[in-house]
Amino acid sequence: MRSYTAFKKKMLKNKAVRADYERLRPRFEIIQALIRRRLERGLTQAQLARRIGTKQSAISRLESGTVNPTLALLDQVARAVGGRVHITIK
Repeated sequence: MRSYTAFKKKMLKNKAVRADYERLRPRFEIIQALIRRRLERGLTQAQLARRIGTKQSAISRLESGTVNPTLALLDQVARAVGGRVHITIK
């Protein structure tokens, strides 16, 4: 079985795949930052959900990228894990 890195490198040679990858990069960078911060704080998805008054399944959907969260939700989650949202447009 090939490694993920080798598979990713091969797939990104395809222009259409690369374009989609670049288009989705900001979303997955945000998700990765939220997951990292939650884990650094030693929180489960259920614990984070309780902190913001939602269900664990909502946190799961957020972390899997299957929902398009509002800025308000991202801010709420960020604050619950001791962070803050900072947006930069270049």
